[in-house]
Amino acid sequence: MNKRFKEHVENKNDLFIPFITAGDPEPETTIELALMLQEEGANAIELGIPYSDPLADGPVIQRASERALKNGMSLEKAMDLVPKMREKGLEIPVIIFTYYNLLLQLGEDRFFALVRKNDVDGLLVPDLPFEESGEWKESCLKNETALISLVAPTTSEERLKKIADEATGFLYCVSSLGVTGTRSHFQSSVFTFVERVKKQSKVPVAVGFGVSRPEHVKELKDYCDGVIVGSAIIRQVESQVEALQNPETQKEAIDQIRAYVRDLVAPFEKTTIHS
Repeated sequence: MNKRFKEHVENKNDLFIPFITAGDPEPETTIELALMLQEEGANAIELGIPYSDPLADGPVIQRASERALKNGMSLEKAMDLVPKMREKGLEIPVIIFTYYNLLLQLGEDRFFALVRKNDVDGLLVPDLPFEESGEWKESCLKNETALISLVAPTTSEERLKKIADEATGFLYCVSSLGVTGTRSHFQSSVFTFVERVKKQSKVPVAVGFGVSRPEHVKELKDYCDGVIVGSAIIRQVESQVEALQNPETQKEAIDQIRAYVRDLVAPFEKTTIHS
């Protein structure tokens, strides 16, 4: 496994894995948000690549993608942000979250050349079925890159076992069917589903889709190894877009988002690195 996953994710509990959209509202803010999230206890960052025709993204992340695309963000430009994050002190894994069409356009060889050049740690492709991921999994292994797999409540026991047996990094549990977005509560069936996944998985199990409140984290923490938070953080970014783009107000805006994140993961009692 990738060395950063070994240090920051493997055999860990209370994982906090936030998602941010590369280039929203502009590239420098993406770097500062990643650093802030590390300071607030993030174990890894999912760096979302803006895409005009997403499969699983709800309206909040769709709007973030629109803002980033207007600023000219692309898969290559997003990956170029990672070494800039490293230069400023980012130590945790960075996972490229992208749709398969963008990988197809870029090409497998070019993508992994950029992975090596830019010190990327993982890849998550929500529209690449497990059954068709063999070639990419092999390339990920060669390049010490974790290929993150997803499982959903509709995943059969047989298929779950196959996915869990080959999972690297962590196993992403989609809490519900449909698209990403915040939810008021989780159905009781989610906890049964996560318990089923935990029995099969050899890597940490993290739950995403809908985690947006401290009570969600409190409810889930006894069933899984961590949570993935996307739309809730992107909504905070959206509320601060103008301030984030102004050098005079950017720090204050990031601190507003920091306060939300700190409250959200408070049930984990994580150690934070205050700036």
